[in-house]
Amino acid sequence: MTTPERWLDEHLARILAERGVPGASVAVLTEGRVVTAAAGVLSTATGVEATPDAVFQIGSITKLWTSALVLQLVDDGLVDLDAPVRGYLPGFQTGDPAITVRQLLCHVAGFEGDVFTDTGRGDDAVERYVAAIRDIPQLFPPGEVFSYNNAGFVVLGRLVEVMRGEPFDRVLVDRLAAPLGLTHVAPSPYEAILHRAAVGHLPGEGGGPVPTPTWALARSNAPAGSMLAMTARDLVGFAAMHLADGAGLLKPGTVAAMWRPQVRLPRLGTMPGAWGLGWELEEWDGRAVVGHDGGTIGQAAFLRIVPDRNVAVALLTNGGDVLGAYADVVGHLLKELAGVTLPDRPTPPAEPEPIDPAPYLGRYSDTIYDITVSQDAEGVIWLDRVPKDVIAEIGEKPLRTRLVHLEGDSLIAVEPIRGVHPVFAFVGRDESGLAKHIHYGRAVSRKGTP
Repeated sequence: MTTPERWLDEHLARILAERGVPGASVAVLTEGRVVTAAAGVLSTATGVEATPDAVFQIGSITKLWTSALVLQLVDDGLVDLDAPVRGYLPGFQTGDPAITVRQLLCHVAGFEGDVFTDTGRGDDAVERYVAAIRDIPQLFPPGEVFSYNNAGFVVLGRLVEVMRGEPFDRVLVDRLAAPLGLTHVAPSPYEAILHRAAVGHLPGEGGGPVPTPTWALARSNAPAGSMLAMTARDLVGFAAMHLADGAGLLKPGTVAAMWRPQVRLPRLGTMPGAWGLGWELEEWDGRAVVGHDGGTIGQAAFLRIVPDRNVAVALLTNGGDVLGAYADVVGHLLKELAGVTLPDRPTPPAEPEPIDPAPYLGRYSDTIYDITVSQDAEGVIWLDRVPKDVIAEIGEKPLRTRLVHLEGDSLIAVEPIRGVHPVFAFVGRDESGLAKHIHYGRAVSRKGTP
């Protein structure tokens, strides 16, 4: 078998060029050693070369760091996973008062979660954010439905701050990065600028990648993934801590508890089959695979671990066809090193089953999208999604796509979007038999009929 070093040296640059990815960094943990590689550029505007010591934003993979900090609190006897969050955070007045720490960790708290309120750059940004979201709606009773929740992880970050008496960024460095000997972990742009830092890219007028005008989202969302950047090597170093049963930073058995399924998900395209305490949980070829993905403004990151083979792979990218690059790079490495095959994404059936779309038609809305599901005179079902708020500000374009029946109450996009056919599940029924929510990983509530 070709070594990972040789394979990456021979193929990484080619894959990035074929996928239109400006630059990427890869780290592989196998047989107790770490292999790194990088190719491309950190910014098409500057042409600065991507190297293994460059930092990329890891986006929502930050949630795994937040989860580890919360479980340290549990290990220290300071927090009970099944206690209401308000018992520790009286300032948290969002949604149902019974919401627990565990429910926040596995995205079943039930309140609307894509809220990106900017509360400034000071050390009180997370505290002020938690106070600012008190009026966001509760969509489900706690524990009833998985709905990916960025806001919930900001609340967890505030829990860490209160129980440790320090800003979130400082706790992350002092209790995780520094003890692990990680040297290129940048919790904000102020630290990232001390290293070679990747810049995100979005499609420009001609379709090619163009550097984003903004490097990071608001500091208020840092515990959910708005700022944290690092090298692929340091991300794999964090993964290695978990493979070593916490490496003394978590109690023995805590990692196993984090990797135990807490909630099963409907079939949702790019989402895993289950969620643990912060972690995405999958099964490939009968073998457990854990990890998380992350996306910020024009950057995307992927982490996958195969626990029983002690293999971890991190891929950090700054634009282009990132899912294609993930399939090419992470898919190949995990197959060669751990014997697991990346599962196929859902695709539209060749002959979709005819359905009555009436329960699904309507207008749905949350803080970042207005979604309309309609049917034209020829009977074609259409989904129109209009971004708003911060999602529109960072350049996401409106989406219009045809839908056909996939299974149950799930419809799938006919045309691929960034290499994937998105799946939309319709959840719940009102007295008229209409779906209450459209679910694409987040649940979005119905606001009206077509």
